[in-house]
Amino acid sequence: MEQFTFTIEDTDTGMRLDKYLSEQMPSLTRSFLQKLIKDNQVTINGKCEKVNYKLKAAQEVTVSVPPAEAIEILPENIPLDILYEDEDILIVNKPKDMVVHPSAGHYSGTLVNAIMYHCKDSLSGINGEIRPGIVHRIDKDTTGSLIICKNNASHLCIAEQIKEHSIKRVYRGIVSGNLREAEGRIEGDIGRHATDRKKMAVVTKNGKPAVTHYKVLEQWKNTAYLEFCLETGRTHQIRVHMASIGHPLLGDTVYGNPKNPYHLTGQTLHAMTIGFIHPKTGEYLEVSAPLPEYFVTLINKFRSNS
Repeated sequence: MEQFTFTIEDTDTGMRLDKYLSEQMPSLTRSFLQKLIKDNQVTINGKCEKVNYKLKAAQEVTVSVPPAEAIEILPENIPLDILYEDEDILIVNKPKDMVVHPSAGHYSGTLVNAIMYHCKDSLSGINGEIRPGIVHRIDKDTTGSLIICKNNASHLCIAEQIKEHSIKRVYRGIVSGNLREAEGRIEGDIGRHATDRKKMAVVTKNGKPAVTHYKVLEQWKNTAYLEFCLETGRTHQIRVHMASIGHPLLGDTVYGNPKNPYHLTGQTLHAMTIGFIHPKTGEYLEVSAPLPEYFVTLINKFRSNS
């Protein structure tokens, strides 16, 4: 059982206990935190309270997080492209067509299966039995840099940086169309699509703020090679934002051309660079993943035909 303690600030006075904890521990779901409260794993000045308890300044909140339960997800000897590793974190270059963590229909061959084999018992358990070590993720067909946390302290530190949007995230992608501006900023709340709940969309209600910066690296005939910098990290953010301005990613049959004229396996998007404060050293660490072979081949094709 791992314990975390927080002292209530004046600005948090009157906030519900579960809401406060969801803000302090963003890597845990609110429902999971509510369960911990109901199971008497959360105390305020040593006393258990209800989920809707209103906090007071200077109170001390202690949260006991149980270790991850034994699971049926099995370690698999799947090769990993390791960009960086120490006793606290692992950064891998995720390949295309690899799901990050197990879900319905994907209980093997995932990144989790691979890191369970590589890291053995050294993975954070905060995100539950299905997602050990996983503090953030990228889409199945997006390649590139992904942080894995080997312990809960590292997990909480990285999760806090994600919450504060202080992590540097630079992507590369190829989009359709000719862009009028060499650089741009897209701002639009992202939420569930009104009619297709499997898709995300730029919405006016019930969405989360999202900001994407883009820069044109090369412009070819009706296609362009772009660099993206994220201020936020919403689900499908780059894919949704680029589609919203009429320049979807090539190969993205969900938000772009369903006919997929270039016969690509998913969107041409690569999480190239990730930079953050190391959870133990406190120093800034930046790691970059090289472009995948298919991506380089596609760029060379467009260059030769331009």
